Amino acid sequence: MPEFLTQDQIDKFHKDGYLVIPGFLSQEDTDLLLTRSKELLDDFDVETHPLTKFTTSDENHVGDDYFLTSGDKIRYFLEEDAVDSQGKLTREKQKSVNKIGHALHELDPAFRKVTLENERLRALVRDLKFHRDPVALQSMVITKQTHIGGEVPEHNDSTFLYTDPPSALGFWIALEKCTATNGALSFLPGSHLTSPITKRFVRLGENKGTGFEQLIPPSEVPEPPKGEYILETCNPGDLVLIHGSVLHKSERNRSPHTRFAYTFHMIESPPYAKYDEKNWLQPTEIMPFSRILPPGEINPQVALTA
Repeated sequence: MPEFLTQDQIDKFHKDGYLVIPGFLSQEDTDLLLTRSKELLDDFDVETHPLTKFTTSDENHVGDDYFLTSGDKIRYFLEEDAVDSQGKLTREKQKSVNKIGHALHELDPAFRKVTLENERLRALVRDLKFHRDPVALQSMVITKQTHIGGEVPEHNDSTFLYTDPPSALGFWIALEKCTATNGALSFLPGSHLTSPITKRFVRLGENKGTGFEQLIPPSEVPEPPKGEYILETCNPGDLVLIHGSVLHKSERNRSPHTRFAYTFHMIESPPYAKYDEKNWLQPTEIMPFSRILPPGEINPQVALTA
């Protein structure tokens, strides 16, 4: 019998490719993460920052050294519209940051508590049976700043956190109310069943940044799935589970309200899946990817839909 999820929730996740779980975090934990996020923004040192912006277009995706070496650190990435042509911030620093990442789950006690020290999360992982031996490998606060919070176009997460076979699973927790006007997530239900992973985001080599490698010849890429995107508004503390192959997106925040969210990802561990040196994010000696289940525990049955 499931420990945390209902069978209807499990079935809905596998059918739609995502699942909204209301009130996953308590108000106390949600408030703590929001407060800690704002403290981190106050601590942001603009003077020593390379003004790395977070961009999402295929032609100009972020890929400098500051980004590529952020897997075991807490670093800041700016909104595209927060920096002018002279390289100066156009607004105060707290309202210029797009996201903070990528090792909050290891380095900050508040985020570690809800990611690696959370029995509810472990119970959910056991119920979902998406992985045999999951590890967390990146975590971020995404701020979706007022008026300039950038649009995130249609994508799937396994393109950016590629394993063979694909195994990425996103955990997205609203820290503020997420609405139609401040950039709530939208999903194409069932697209994980019809959209293979056709490319992967890779390192291009020393000092060459990042780019995309085709996994399927262009002539063999199937037609994009048809259907209607579903907007999922959320309240603080709600969790959205995101299958690595499901198509999703968010619109630009044109409202006067921020949309803070905490998100992290899990992948499968070897020998059940291969994670290689081409991926932009690499484990380090001081910070290997973080195991979710207790030592020695392996999920006995896995219902992974690639």
